[in-house]
Formats: sequence, C-alpha cells, structure tokens
Amino acid sequence: MLAKVLGGGVEEGEDGGVVAETGGDGPIIPASFKGSKGASFIVLVSTSIQFNTQIYFSKMSSKESCRNELRTAIRQLSDRCLYSASKWAAEQLVGIEQDPAKFTPSNTRFQRGSSSIRRRFRTNEITLTPPTGVAYVSTAVMEEDEAIHGDFYLLAKSYFDCREYRRAAHVLRDQTGKKSSILMPMLCVVFKLSYVSVLYITKAGEKRKEEEMIELEGPLGKSDAVNRELVSLERELLTLSKNNMIDPFGLYLYGLVLKEKGNENLARKVLVESVNSYPWNWSAWSELQSLCTTVDILNSLNLSNHWMKEFFLASVYQELRMHNESLSKYENLQGTFTFSNYIQAQIGKVRYSLREFDQVEVIFEDLLRNDPYRVEDMDTYSNVLYTKEYFSALSYLAHRVIMTDKYRPESCCIIGNYYSLKGLHERSVVYFRRALKLNKKYLSAWTLMGHEYVEMKNTPAAVDAYRRAVDINPRDYRAWYGLGQAYEMIGMPHYALHYFQKSVFFQPIDSRLWIAMAQCYESEQLHMLEEAIKCYKRAANCNDTEAIALHRLAELHRELDHPEEAAFYYKKDLERMEAEEREGPNTVEALTFLATHYKTQKKFEEAEVYCTRLLDYTGPERETAKSLLRVMRIAQSGFPSMDVEHFHP
Repeated sequence: MLAKVLGGGVEEGEDGGVVAETGGDGPIIPASFKGSKGASFIVLVSTSIQFNTQIYFSKMSSKESCRNELRTAIRQLSDRCLYSASKWAAEQLVGIEQDPAKFTPSNTRFQRGSSSIRRRFRTNEITLTPPTGVAYVSTAVMEEDEAIHGDFYLLAKSYFDCREYRRAAHVLRDQTGKKSSILMPMLCVVFKLSYVSVLYITKAGEKRKEEEMIELEGPLGKSDAVNRELVSLERELLTLSKNNMIDPFGLYLYGLVLKEKGNENLARKVLVESVNSYPWNWSAWSELQSLCTTVDILNSLNLSNHWMKEFFLASVYQELRMHNESLSKYENLQGTFTFSNYIQAQIGKVRYSLREFDQVEVIFEDLLRNDPYRVEDMDTYSNVLYTKEYFSALSYLAHRVIMTDKYRPESCCIIGNYYSLKGLHERSVVYFRRALKLNKKYLSAWTLMGHEYVEMKNTPAAVDAYRRAVDINPRDYRAWYGLGQAYEMIGMPHYALHYFQKSVFFQPIDSRLWIAMAQCYESEQLHMLEEAIKCYKRAANCNDTEAIALHRLAELHRELDHPEEAAFYYKKDLERMEAEEREGPNTVEALTFLATHYKTQKKFEEAEVYCTRLLDYTGPERETAKSLLRVMRIAQSGFPSMDVEHFHP
C-alpha cells in the first residue's frame, strides 16, 4: 500500500486500507513506512535513476532544444507522479510555435497565429539555452509529424493524469496518431463511469468531513493538526543527502519537508540544488517561489542559467508585485512559447493586478476559445466580470465550469462570485466554504469569504477569514484591506489604519486603498486631515476611477481655509467630469465655489463663466449665480452698491 505523506492525510479504500492519491504533486512512498530504520525507503534515490549529463554542441534552434528537453522531462515527471509539473511542461511544449512548412491539418489547431492577443504580445525569440551549450538530457530525434502528434498525446496524457478528462478529449479530438487512438477509448470509459465516481467521492468525502469536524476549532474550521511523519522523513532524507545518495526529485521532497517544518533557509538551499540539477520540475520552482518573500532573498539565490529560470523569475516578480518586470519576462518568453496558454493566463493575471480590466477580459475570452474546458485561473476572470458587474457573462462562466468540473476550488469560487453579485451573500459563503474544503490553502476563497461576511455585518467571522488569508500569504493586500474595513466597521480606527497601511505597502498603485486610509484619517477619533490629504493625493495619482480623491481634496482644503488649493482641485474635478460627460451635485458644488472664489479675487471674467453655467440649473444655485452676476456688474460699472449699509444715518 502507498500513501502520500506530505498531503496532510491519506485516502481510505473500500476495505478500510490505505490507498495512494492519484492527483497532485506529492511524492508516493510506502504507507507502511513510519520512519523505522528497517523500512523499505523507495524515495527516488540516485541508484534507481541515471541522468544523462552528456555535453554536446547542438545545431538545433533553441526552440527545438526546448522541445526535446520538455519531452524527456514530461515522461520523467509523470513517472514520479509529479502530475501538475508534468502538465505544466506539456502545456509549454505544445505552446512552442511549429515550423509552418511542417504543419499537417491535425496539428495546426493549437497554433493560433490569427489571434489578436498573440500578435499583440509577440516579441523576438529569446535565447533559452545556457551559453555553455550544456544539455541536461539527451533525446532521440523523432520524425517531425510523429513528434508533433506525440506532443499532443503527452499533453492529453498529463490532463488525464490530473483527472481533467474533458480537456484531454479536447486535445485529442483531431489527432490521428497511434498513441492518441489508445487514450481515446479510455476517455470514453471514464465519461461513462464519471457519475458513479463522483457519487462515490462525494459519499466518501462526507464521511471524512464528519470525522474531521469533530477535531476542528473556530468558526471557520481552524485546526492546528500537523503531519507526524515529517520528523522521521526528514531524518532519512538528511542521511541520504549527506551520503550523496539523493537525486533531484529526492531533493525536492527534502525541500518540501524542510519548508513544512519551518526551516526556510535550508529549504531554499535544497530546492535551489534540486532545480539546478533538474530544471524542468515546475513543482520545485513553485515551492522555491513561495520561499522568496523579498527581492533580497531572490537576489541571493545561486541559480543556474537555464530557460526555466525565466519562467521562475516572471512568476516571482508577479508575486512580489513587480508587475512591469513580470510582464516583460512573460512577453519575452512568448517569443519562443508563442502559443502557451499558461503564459497567456499569467499575462492576464498581471494585467489584472494592474487593474487593466478591459485587456484582461479580452485575454481570458481568447484563452477560453482556445482551451474551452480550462478551469485554472478562471477565478481571476470571474473577478473581472464581478467588478464590471457583467451578470450574464458571469452566469455563463459559472455554468461552464460546473459542466467541466464542479469539484474544483476555482469552480466553487466562480459560483460564489456569481451569487455575491446577485446579493445572495449567505449562498455565496456556502460555495467559498466548499472551495476551502477542497483546498484549505486556497487564498482567494478566504479573502472573498471575508468580503461576504463584511456584507453580512458578521465582523468576527470576517476578521477570522482575513487572518487565515494573511497566514497563507502575508503579501495578500486584499486581506489586509479587508481587515482594515472590518475594524473600521466596529469603530477601531487605529487598528484599521494599521491594516490599511499594510495593504498599500503591498499594492501602492491601487487608489481604493489610499482612499480607504484617507477616510480612516478623517474619522472623528483621528481627525488627521493633513494626513488624509496626502493619501487622497496618492489616490489621485493612481488613476482614481471612482472619482473620489479630487473632490475630497477640494473639500478638505476648503475646510482648512486653503482657498487657492481648493479652487485648484475643484477645477481639476470639474475638468474630469466634463471629460467623462457626467454631471451631478459635485458639478454644482464645484461651479458655485469657483464662481464665488474668482469673484472674491476680483477675477470677474472667470467668475462670470462659472456663473453662466450655473444658470443652466434649477434651484438655489441659479439664484446664487444671478446674485453674483448682479454684484459683479455693479462692481465693474463703478457705482456703489445700493445695499442699506452704504447709506449713512
């Protein structure tokens, strides 16, 4: 029997025994292993795997070199049950642009040269192989058409291993290769048995849930459970490492154990050694990324020069909120991986962080056309649709992911966003909870559930959800912002201010965060208006789409008796409203103040312009404008005012 140790739990079979999980990237080790010296430890040692490190000078292009490396890596990763890493590598493999002269009708479907998104982001090809010409693996060169069919088979097989059966079938639907014909009947059997499988998984999951609920603590199921196998596992791996009997996959496992135990410095060192020895394991890169929490830590890593390093840096820059650097890396990578869905999705996520929602919408629509059964990253797309209040589009997306795979955290998150947009907050919370049952470290679900509790005025539950989010990722500005909102609701502005400051530290380009902090400074308890003005200025420089900052700057300067500054911001706010072709109470307020201000400054021509505009409105502002015009005309004519105070008794 086998069990996945690092997953924090095991699966039970029908006979009560332990079976191995088939999904995810956790390495497989014997269930009977409890760390004893006599146990048979089969975790990927160097005696069982031979790596070809032959140095050769390749005459192939960098694209062909990448293909051969990825083909070998996919099989090696799949053999070690690193299915997510294998899938990632397969997606990059079919994302490399083929020679148009060698295309056949069945393998051009994924080469989407007509896409406007592809043309928009296309750049020059980058040099991906190390300058020394070192190859980490060597592979036999297949016939071109056979190789291309084989690439799509590898992608479909990786989807199959990750239980994404519809995506696998979509990849193979036009393929005529021998291997494709082997996998298609298996997919047919899977679809026929899918209902029974889901029913069994559901019942087994309910049983496990009832057992776990007894041990859970807190309103949101917070638990301090730990993996008791880590101590013995670390001891065995340390021994293998000291004796130089551990391969790159064993180092990856060792890095995971060290990370779980909190030894981050050593975990980084071990993971760097793993990716330098075997750079195609994206799971190892991902774990290393989670340990790079600052730029200084990133710069301290001694990484070999390999094209996989570019993917890693782009991802780390994205996590460190270095959006422009990340975008530049991904666009350069598209020079070689022209049709990579992964890169396109990451570009969409970076632009989402930059709040370029129109471009993000176009990118994800194009992505869904090319990969219609894709679920991963679609939660970001749902956030865009939620922000733009596109009810029908979000409803369609929710229906689509339900039909594809409703037992995915991303699917539950999308459905939760849909119900939230409809104002059904209790039902939305149900789906965010379901997402967390499937993946308790799913960051978006914790944050979005906190937002729902804020809407429901359940402040304690909101605070609990946000704290769980920042425990998972201390750089999540949305959770810090949510904590600030929650504490502001219960009348604790000093705590709220602290959390708002944390949020703007991690996302200084978001005007909403600066506005929230400014409003906190304006509260009765703090009443720090000068600090509020500084925050509103930052918001105005960050593309304040809600048009709050300029108006509040004008009002605060007027309140502080700074008429020149107030006039400056009222004028800018008025210009913005004119550009956006909108009017309202703010327009009347700005016109009235400017007319009065310029009349006081004896700039009668400018004052008359604003008074004339006020005459177009009905109400007291019209009478005010008439009065101002009458006074200015009298002043300009040189006659004294006929007011009573001008006459001597």
